[in-house]
Amino acid sequence: MTKQTKPEALRKTPSIYPTKTKLQITIIFFIVLGFYLFSMVWTQREMVGGFGDALANMYTVIEKFFPPNLEVIPKVWGAMAQTIQMAVIATTLAAILTVPLALLSAQNITTFKPLYLITRTLLNILRTIPDLVLAVIFVGLFGVGLLPGILALFIFSLGILAKLISETIEAVDMNPLEAMRASGGNIFQVIYFGLIPQVLPQFTSFVLYVFEINIRASVVLGLVGAGGIGLVLDQQLGFYNYPNAMAIIILIFIVVIVIEFISNKLREALI
Repeated sequence: MTKQTKPEALRKTPSIYPTKTKLQITIIFFIVLGFYLFSMVWTQREMVGGFGDALANMYTVIEKFFPPNLEVIPKVWGAMAQTIQMAVIATTLAAILTVPLALLSAQNITTFKPLYLITRTLLNILRTIPDLVLAVIFVGLFGVGLLPGILALFIFSLGILAKLISETIEAVDMNPLEAMRASGGNIFQVIYFGLIPQVLPQFTSFVLYVFEINIRASVVLGLVGAGGIGLVLDQQLGFYNYPNAMAIIILIFIVVIVIEFISNKLREALI
């Protein structure tokens, strides 16, 4: 009996995906592609002027915003500091409150189903409300200032952090926890000695990540009156001081890049 050559053996190797599955994948691909093409055509039709006018207006916009008036930067440092403080306070409060909520919404820790479902539903509701809508609501309740921005960022951060941490808790190795329970450890000892060491690196990474998001979000929230540098930027745009606005945008860009760099270095050092 002759030995099969390697190419002949490869040709006779059965395919990983059967023909029916390949056909289904192909049909789904073309359906998704059709939706994309339809969306592109429809949105282009609904856009007034389309991309052609946008490119034509680019020169006019650049002419208005450049050169930036960098002399305004020292005057807005206070507002920039307020934006950073908003993000720090909101992230810190959310990180603290996330701990009990994440434990209650983790199915492998909270065995009492009604409590688990109530906490999970609450977190889902928090995540469905955009931070901009929260800021508008709190500005209407408390007026223009930093408090509405802090509250909006706090609720926004809490929904994200609790979701991410609860899923991290559900993915931990339960053997050390079960061993501690079997040896007589109470719930607090199990969490402190068995759960926290497994979750702490991811918890630190998620908190730093949410802090970076809050820095950017706090700028946008300022546009609706939630204080900080965004409020100053909105005022300059309202007064048509485009060179001042461009200088503020450059400042925001530099601060965000620096904070992201520091955050990445902290994440590398702590994890």
